[in-house]
Amino acid sequence: MKEFITSLANNFSSPIVAAIVIFLIYILLAKIADLFTDKFIRRLTKFTKSDMDDRIIDLMHRPVFYTVVIFGALHSIKVLNVSDKFIFYTNGALLTLLALLWSICIKKVSKPIIENSVLSREITPLIENIWTVLVIIGSTMFILSVWEVNITPLLASAGIVGVAVALAAKDTLANFFGGISVFIDKPYKIGDYIVLDQGERGEVVNIGIRSTRIKTRDDIMITVPNSIIANTKIINESAPVPNFRFRVPVSAAYGSDLDQIESILMEIADNNSNVQKSPEPRVRFRAFGDSSLNLELLCWAKEPAVRGKTIHEINKAVYNRFNEAGITIPFPHRTVYVREDKNWEKE
Repeated sequence: MKEFITSLANNFSSPIVAAIVIFLIYILLAKIADLFTDKFIRRLTKFTKSDMDDRIIDLMHRPVFYTVVIFGALHSIKVLNVSDKFIFYTNGALLTLLALLWSICIKKVSKPIIENSVLSREITPLIENIWTVLVIIGSTMFILSVWEVNITPLLASAGIVGVAVALAAKDTLANFFGGISVFIDKPYKIGDYIVLDQGERGEVVNIGIRSTRIKTRDDIMITVPNSIIANTKIINESAPVPNFRFRVPVSAAYGSDLDQIESILMEIADNNSNVQKSPEPRVRFRAFGDSSLNLELLCWAKEPAVRGKTIHEINKAVYNRFNEAGITIPFPHRTVYVREDKNWEKE
């Protein structure tokens, strides 16, 4: 095709006219390629169930058009009677533009592909970041080769700079490798409720390369570096199953009917919509207290997020039902004796 266009342009005596004709032919070819991509190939995608191919076509058909136009500009410049220096700089500028164009296109196209892959959503950010780095490195190497830059000294310098950066950014690297260990070990995933060794509890909302973000029940965002995550004890309340067991301590006065208390507690648990039916709730008589019978209601909530609300509802129901049934909830009493000392009054 290139030879045919060149032979066609040679019929014109003026190099400028030949260059214009070549450029117009490439514009026509670019439009044909654009229509072929947007019309014919898009029709083929209608036979697929996923819309990912449609998104890819939307992202690619314009870069294809501009790529053909840029090649037309490169071909047109060659037929002009200009200096080699002018050709070198114009070709370098056009190829640099082409590299940037396709770098952006590849980055945008890779996003839906990675998101719709079999990879879990926890490792997706890592793959996207690594792919972005590779695209940047590849495009940079291409641009340097276009401008005939000798990269050997750059690689040597990069090694020295890399050592210096590694020493200066050891904490950042520790967080990076900590993030990799989190992605590999998977101690938690987005949406899980975890408790850190320091006592922070919340929902995992983001797992990044450098840190993990946890949203507490007070709607406070906590950012924890992955280097700390990788070297601390983590309690995952959502694993291995999302059901979460909680305990509600209950006290009753001596002389109370334990069977009646157990029946009331089981009824309260059964009537709460957040309490799982399986495993079944249970009541345990734990100890004889100083002034009370200490029992415990064990329930399984549907998810850790409703723990606080469910305990609130159960405690409120226990208090109301015990009052209705005449069951006394003991509390500390203190008796104060006042002695009248006549000798003190005389003093």
